[in-house]
Amino acid sequence: MNDSTPAPEAPRRPLKRRLGNAIAVPLIKLILHLLWKTCRVTVYGDEHVRRLMADDQPFIPVYWHQQHVFCAWYLLQKQREGLKLGFLISPSKDGDAAARIMSDLGARVIRGSSNRTGARAIRDLYQVMAREKISPVNTADGPTGPAFAFKPGAVMLAQLTGYPVLPMAYAADRAWELGSWDRFRIPKPFSRIAVVVGEPRHVDRKTAMTDQEPIARELEAALNRLGEEAAGHVQRKSAP
Repeated sequence: MNDSTPAPEAPRRPLKRRLGNAIAVPLIKLILHLLWKTCRVTVYGDEHVRRLMADDQPFIPVYWHQQHVFCAWYLLQKQREGLKLGFLISPSKDGDAAARIMSDLGARVIRGSSNRTGARAIRDLYQVMAREKISPVNTADGPTGPAFAFKPGAVMLAQLTGYPVLPMAYAADRAWELGSWDRFRIPKPFSRIAVVVGEPRHVDRKTAMTDQEPIARELEAALNRLGEEAAGHVQRKSAP
């Protein structure tokens, strides 16, 4: 892929925005750490990640935008075992806080937008996978929805790189659900959490464009199935 075009420099943010981020970033990190410390988490399917890591093979983690809090937590924990994790985050000012948080948590941040700079984002993700063996997270219905509709980006990236898509989901026995487009869920402190990791899905490099949509629908069904499986684990754990 041609990488001769330099990435544009990030614009300097106004002082008010920088001060706001200086307050928001540590506050969000504190809330996340409190949730991650107090919730009781069980992971199912960890062997899929371990196998890929043992083969020194990057992969493309995918989950619904709603599922950030504990799918990201699980992946961030795997960094301790050597996972090179990446997050594609908007280059706009709205992405600054998220970029700072993920960078502080040890992940590689790739600034780009699957909406406004889709081709460049795919190129940048391809490069970090091929050169640095980064595993870039893909929120399959993000960044603007519609919710729970699998977009083709992860399938295209898997085809280009030869590395697999790895679907995952989580469920909590108690959570707040926001009124946002993605119905974002924030587990309540001391909740029971189940994270479920599915089997890797490779996409043949010779796959025709017309065959990408059926693969996306297959992965969409897989994410929904994993979510139901996670909910079932949580219900059984919470039963008296």
